[in-house]
Parts: sequence; C-alpha cells; structure tokens
Amino acid sequence: MIGYTTVGTLDMDKATSFYTPLLAEMGAKVVMDMGRITFYGIAKGQPMFAVCLPYDKQPASPGNGQMIALPGGSREGVDNLYAKAIALGAHCEGAPGERIPGFYGAYFRDPDGNKLAFFHMG
Repeated sequence: MIGYTTVGTLDMDKATSFYTPLLAEMGAKVVMDMGRITFYGIAKGQPMFAVCLPYDKQPASPGNGQMIALPGGSREGVDNLYAKAIALGAHCEGAPGERIPGFYGAYFRDPDGNKLAFFHMG
C-alpha cells in the first residue's frame, strides 16, 4: 500500500551517514541516489524510505504529529535498531517498551529532528 515515504534534511551527507548504516541493520540498501534524494529499500518496486533536500529549496522541517514507523522484526530487533539509531546521533523520544498489550515500540528523532519509530506487533 505504501510506495515510499520521505523525510527532509538540511545536509544530505549527514543524513545518509545516519540512515545508510541504520537501515542496513534491516537489510535495506541505497536503491536510488539522485543527489538531492536517496531512496533506501530491499529492491525497486518494494516499499522504500527516502531522505531528501526539499524540492522547493525551503528549509527542511519536521511536521508536528508526523512520524514514520518501521518494523523492527522482533522486540530484540526494536531494541537493537533503537540502540543503533541513538549511537548514530538520534535523540530519544521514548525508549523501547510495550506501549499497549501486543505493541512494542521505540521512538527517536533523527539528526534533522524527524520523528521515527521501530515497532513490533506481538
């Protein structure tokens, strides 16, 4: 249902230095790099995550209430991915834990302030 999602950045080098090793932990790699936008995923035609310099050349800014959630694969996967994000410079927005019965999640902001989560159902 989702083709791709994007988050904005002010610094592509900084953003790709954060996302390339983080998303590699999930088996993702750079699928397309077009200079101002880099797409990560398993393969073209599969859901992708992208980081970009805004097309309108205005400053990138995170939206209030906006968040992208990525599957962690397991509770341990959520813990490991969250720890990797923090080690790469992310800021905690909620340490790993069960939020409601059957939903385990961890929340963080990337170096540009975009809010993301890793989660596991079950």
